[in-house]
Amino acid sequence: MSAKTTRKSRPVLHAATVLALLAGSAYLTVALRAEEQAKAPAVQAVTDTPLLKNAGVGTSTGEQTWERLKNPARSVLRSEDGQVIATFTDGARTATLKGPSRTFTEPASTQSRVVTENWVRLMPENWREGAEKERWFKDWFAEYFGSEEDDLFAIAFQYVDQAPLKKDGEGIAYAGDADFGPLNPDSQDGADLRLEQSDFYDYLGIPYTFRDGTTLQPEQQRYRAMDCSGFIRTVFGYRARYPLAPNDEQGDGLPRTADAMARSGLGTDVIELSGSAPRYERPGSIDVLQPGDLVFFWLDERTESRLDHVGIYLGHDTDGHRIFVSSREEVNGPTIGDKGGTSRLDGNGYYAKAMRSAIRL
Repeated sequence: MSAKTTRKSRPVLHAATVLALLAGSAYLTVALRAEEQAKAPAVQAVTDTPLLKNAGVGTSTGEQTWERLKNPARSVLRSEDGQVIATFTDGARTATLKGPSRTFTEPASTQSRVVTENWVRLMPENWREGAEKERWFKDWFAEYFGSEEDDLFAIAFQYVDQAPLKKDGEGIAYAGDADFGPLNPDSQDGADLRLEQSDFYDYLGIPYTFRDGTTLQPEQQRYRAMDCSGFIRTVFGYRARYPLAPNDEQGDGLPRTADAMARSGLGTDVIELSGSAPRYERPGSIDVLQPGDLVFFWLDERTESRLDHVGIYLGHDTDGHRIFVSSREEVNGPTIGDKGGTSRLDGNGYYAKAMRSAIRL
């Protein structure tokens, strides 16, 4: 081979080498990204498609029909074959819509799996009979029925064990694996392991000004933590924009504690407190519950007549049990798990026996 030919071949060889290196680098990048994605927990997955593309609200096609039901008073929208595809309860902003099937799991804490077609969202106004004819509702429904934008369930599971970190445009971590609260220096064996009173602004680590002008400051030791009612205020309030009160005594909106939420008069009582304080009575039936309802418990005799725990009802798991999600100290954060008591409302387990009331916010 002549020197001239060799000189001409070198650029070709150099180009081939560069392309090979780039291809190798791209392969490694893809492989590394796939490995990182494999490490991330599959907190939720959309597994099939919406039942309907369009509910036809406001049309006269006859494909969908509205029906009024009682106890509690509500309006349901049925499809042409009679399926309930949406439920709206008088006095509540919480709506349950049928949509893509999803699976919610928490492998670190339980084998329970919740597979549901229910998507729970907040409407801009409380429901009232005849609201299906109003413009605000038609616009809202057209936007959200069949939508896969995060609903209350998706938001709630963004705080369970190993949930990935999410940051906003200002770099504030607004979602990701949450603690219940800092360790309690005065705890006793099996009780009061972690401190309560961690709210959404503690989790965020930023000051928050409420609608009445009250500004509350986060505590550094409570960063990335939320207790049971703090979890509800994070999901419904900070994320879904339900109005929040700074505490139980002042301001309008969702109050700070489980007991105050249960007695606030907000939304609609679907299971009212019955019996006499402090214990009250366990509900005779919980069949009236709808996904998204807030469920309240009396767990600790030291709280006397105050209800001391709150969670979000999810519906049935794949074993047929009624499951809720809440933040608690035994698991150190939001969970549908079994540690400290299985998250079931049926049967005679710890939480089932302690449930006292429910509201539809």
